[in-house]
Amino acid sequence: MIKVSFSSITTITIHNSINMKKHPVLRTAFKVFVSAIATITVSAIPVAGTFAQGSAFTKNIVIVHGAFADGSGWENVFKILKDDGYNVTMVQNPLTSLQDDVAATTRVLDKQDGPVVLVGHSWGGTVITQAGNSPKVVSLVYIAAFAPEVGETTMDLVKTAPPAPENGILPPDDKGFIYYDKARFHAGFAADVSREKAEFMYASQGPIAASAFLAPVTQAAWKTKPSYAIVATEDKSINPEIERSMYKRAGSIVTELKGSHALFITNAKAVASVIEAAARAKR
Repeated sequence: MIKVSFSSITTITIHNSINMKKHPVLRTAFKVFVSAIATITVSAIPVAGTFAQGSAFTKNIVIVHGAFADGSGWENVFKILKDDGYNVTMVQNPLTSLQDDVAATTRVLDKQDGPVVLVGHSWGGTVITQAGNSPKVVSLVYIAAFAPEVGETTMDLVKTAPPAPENGILPPDDKGFIYYDKARFHAGFAADVSREKAEFMYASQGPIAASAFLAPVTQAAWKTKPSYAIVATEDKSINPEIERSMYKRAGSIVTELKGSHALFITNAKAVASVIEAAARAKR
C-alpha cells in the first residue's frame, strides 16, 4: 500500500501488488502520475472567500435605504445575498442631514473586513455618492436612486423633470421635515405591493430633513469607481427619465426593471442579481 499526502489538503491511498523496488521504470512513472494528481487536486480546491480561484469576488455588501423608508424593506434581498455567500449590512441612516447619513454609512464601512459594494436606494444614492469615496468601496449600485454631480444637490436633480401625478412628497412641516402623503403613498411610492403592505410602510415611514435635499455633494464616487444602476420604469417618486440621465452621465451599467419605487421589495431577485454582478466584477 502506498499513501501519498499533499500538504494536509488531500490524501491518496493506492493498493497494489507490485513491488516498486523491482521495477524502477514503473516507479518513475508512478511518481509522475502522483505529481499530476497533486496538481489537479490542489487547483480544484476553491480559494476561501471566492467563487473561483483568481476571481474578484467582493463578499461585503452595504445597503443604504432611502427617505420615507428604512432598512427592513430589504429583508428579501438580504436573504438572497446571504444565501449566496455574501456578508450584508444594512445602514439605518437617520435622515437628518447628508452629513449625518454619510457619517452613519462610514461607520458601517469602517467595520467591514475587506472591499465593499455600496448600494443606495432613492435618497440613499446621494449618500453613497459621497460616502462611496471610502477606500473600502470598490463599486456602487444605484437602485432607483439619485447620483449627483459634485456641487449638485438632490433637489437640483428633482427639478430636472416634472413629477408624476401620483408623487406624494409633501412640503416641509414646521419642524423642517418632509413626509410622504398618506393618500398617495400606495400609488406614488409602492404601487406594486399590496394595499396592506403599503399601509404598514406608510405608518413606519422615515421622514427626511428638508435641508438634506438642499446639501450639495463635495465628492462624487462614481467619477472614480465603477457603478451599476437600476431604472424603475414605473417609478412615480423619481421620474425614470431623471434616473436614465443620471446613470448615463455616470457611465453606469444600467438595468431597466418594471416596477415601482419600491421594486427592491417586489423584484428582490432581480435587484440582488445586479448587486451580485457588481460584486463579481473583476477589479
